[in-house]
Amino acid sequence: MSGARVLDLFAGSGSLGLEALSRGAASATFVDTARTATNSILKNLRTFGFQTRGRIVAKNVMTALAGLGAAHERFELVFIDAPYANDITGEVLAALVQFDLNAPRGWAVARQAEDAVVPATPDGLECISEATVGDHRIMLYRRLEKSPA
Repeated sequence: MSGARVLDLFAGSGSLGLEALSRGAASATFVDTARTATNSILKNLRTFGFQTRGRIVAKNVMTALAGLGAAHERFELVFIDAPYANDITGEVLAALVQFDLNAPRGWAVARQAEDAVVPATPDGLECISEATVGDHRIMLYRRLEKSPA
């Protein structure tokens, strides 16, 4: 985790990104549209002394991903925890590839309701592991190395 750039999507309180920062991540970008969530993230960044290493993007996730891609940002670790009522995990995974947001050999961790449709794995990612824990599923993806041209 040391030195990693982390992207926490549908961040809520920011707990996943904050945990990564506490374990040595260089930076975390938190994306959420809810004002209560972004206020909570800001408060938590200040409480734990991470305000210089955390950035809040208060935008729709898909809009934020497009913007981060346009800025040529890359992340070693991406957390995806879409709302169960509007599970767009598949679209988010596809956008990570489309906008080239995973750093080489970067990871993405997705959480879904156990009964949600398992998203197709887009070209460019490999599903390494899938596990059901209680009422949710956790999937671990890794960016594939690009084959030489």
